[in-house]
Amino acid sequence: EEEEEEDGSEQDLPDHDGAKEQTILLDTASKTVRWLSAKLGPTTTCRYIARNLLRLLISCYMGPHRQQFVAGTEENSPLRAGGIYQKQPVLGDLVSQPVLACLMHIAYLYGEPVLTYLYLPYLSYLVTPSTGAGAGRLNSRKEAGLLAAVTLTQKIVVYLSDTTLMDILPKISQEILLPVLGFLTSPTISFPSGVQARIILCIKAISLVALVALRIGSEMVQQHLSSTLRMFFEAFSLPLAEQGLPTELATGQAGLLPHDPSALEELRKVFSPETAYSTFVPFSCLLGDVIHTIVPNHELVGHLASQYLASVPSSEEPVPGMASLERSTLGTDPFSSPCEDTHSGTFGSVLVGNRIQIPIEAQQEVSGRPSSFSLTGGGKPESALKQELPRSAHLLCGNWLAYWQYEIGVSQHDARFHFHQIKLQSFVGHLGAIKCMAPLSGEDFFLSGSKDKTVCLWPLYNRGDGTHEVSPRLTYTQHRKSVFYVGMLEAPQYAVSCDSTIHIWDPFTGKLIHAFEAPDSKVPITAVSTMPPPYSSIAMASADSVLRFIDHRKPGLQHEFRLATGANAGLIRCLAVSPSGRSIVAGFSSGFMVLLDTRTGLILRGWPAHEGDILQIKATEGNTLISSSSDHSLTVWKELEQKPLQSYKSASEPIHAFDLYSNEVVAGTVANKIGVYSLQESLSPSITKLSSENFRGTLTSLVVLPTKCHLLLGSDNGTVRLLA
Repeated sequence: EEEEEEDGSEQDLPDHDGAKEQTILLDTASKTVRWLSAKLGPTTTCRYIARNLLRLLISCYMGPHRQQFVAGTEENSPLRAGGIYQKQPVLGDLVSQPVLACLMHIAYLYGEPVLTYLYLPYLSYLVTPSTGAGAGRLNSRKEAGLLAAVTLTQKIVVYLSDTTLMDILPKISQEILLPVLGFLTSPTISFPSGVQARIILCIKAISLVALVALRIGSEMVQQHLSSTLRMFFEAFSLPLAEQGLPTELATGQAGLLPHDPSALEELRKVFSPETAYSTFVPFSCLLGDVIHTIVPNHELVGHLASQYLASVPSSEEPVPGMASLERSTLGTDPFSSPCEDTHSGTFGSVLVGNRIQIPIEAQQEVSGRPSSFSLTGGGKPESALKQELPRSAHLLCGNWLAYWQYEIGVSQHDARFHFHQIKLQSFVGHLGAIKCMAPLSGEDFFLSGSKDKTVCLWPLYNRGDGTHEVSPRLTYTQHRKSVFYVGMLEAPQYAVSCDSTIHIWDPFTGKLIHAFEAPDSKVPITAVSTMPPPYSSIAMASADSVLRFIDHRKPGLQHEFRLATGANAGLIRCLAVSPSGRSIVAGFSSGFMVLLDTRTGLILRGWPAHEGDILQIKATEGNTLISSSSDHSLTVWKELEQKPLQSYKSASEPIHAFDLYSNEVVAGTVANKIGVYSLQESLSPSITKLSSENFRGTLTSLVVLPTKCHLLLGSDNGTVRLLA
């Protein structure tokens, strides 16, 4: 889905039929990404979808053609279209819109932590100066990363609450604003795309500074953004210092490092008198006399602004709507006495009793005059100074937030299963012990079978702070005995459950599709397993050691195989089908195991695998089998090899429930201990004792959610816990 979005983003303003096709493609890809973001949960979404979207955002600004102003938004110069505080989209902004929309949708789903713990650290990484061989140079990708970082930071600041913004403002200033301005004002680094890229970065960067300034008010600007404003305005000294201007005017960074002639030429064009006029006037209006303290070279910048003002014919206003501001702010000497602006952004400016209120005329002035920090863009909601993130039912808090913060810091290349014993949710609805569980393929729902003769369908979407109790979405009640098996037929998407009679039913409507009784009522069904897709068959074993295959689309039996003769083999306790469906293994109560080729019906191998009752078997890729027994052993086998690959021995109690995660086995015992065992290496298992606070009762069943790295644990009291 992300690839579709990237392919769609690569086309720049297609013509005629191509425009409609691109619109449909982008809309479809965006909706798919949003759907997946809710379906996969916060951890998987942020580790894979969000991180790839952040990488994709960089490519939206790659190349000089992506940094050109969109036709109709630019006049003689980029600053003449309404001041640098008014949004002037470049082609990259249009291309990045669906990517930004998806990133913000993830923030809507899971809350403000996504902005502060995931997006901002990545943006900080993007703008950090290179070290080593690449130090002091700027390549095309780094250039695009700077533009993408400033663009997304503007989005983030709008959606941060006042409290959060003040908490992380030092981090935004030190890790994003100052590094960006370091590149923007550097006389030693030239931009690969030339002066155009530096102009775009200048406009975006000072717009971001202005946005933050409006949010926090003039007093906080002096406290937190002094170094940022000082660095920006000192850049006006650099080109003039090279021209031999008096040092009392050209103070700043000039002469500290060997300068790049092309970089200096870019600085001359970017930090021009027009830029000085369009930036210094609004900040003077906001900060008043304080700007003289913050900006050491304020006389130089004021001189450049006056120079630009004098060069503009009286019939042309430098910026639309600036005339009244000039009269009120500049007077006869434009920079002799800047006016105080008492409007302090979203923190309010007028106290009425215990209420903070922004005057109506102040709101009109801000929305009508670009040079007085007009970021409202005609009142469009996406351009507002502040917006509230809607409260989602999936908002991260409590244990979910703690677990999510840990997981996004784990390397994507770490293939081990980490169990932290963090309780995420509880599923309450069964009245008897949980006998079996099975997740649906998307891991957004799971089925559970219980001793209370019911099967429940549960949603797996994150909710609450770890104490939330989830009710079943659907309860299937047509069984007459305790349900010991539940699974999914992937091909038709039907649920299969067994209580000695096999029921095939629709998990979303609860409607029974078909029921299969045991051929002989005196010989009950003891084990069941579904075949992998594209097969629609079900394997069932009965107490007479016969394996039978049935298909819900056909009446009667498909195949019948006798796996053992005599009473010594015992009952078939469990079945496991290989991922390819080419073989099936049966475990007997005597510890004997039989491997059958499903294509030919031939028994490939039969061997005494354990000394006690076989409790569970799993088959995985590479013709590998894993079995556990009442003799306290957990053994890993190759299908046709005599000796086991690995063998583990539980000291105190047998492993009665386990599941697979990559090359590991996650196992549970009746003593409520969770162990992680390696399939390939002889490593000591990691054992964790479940605390009574996180899990009550006795562990009866266990399922791993491999994509989300979660554990579903069923207990004898009928409650299922989701732990990580």
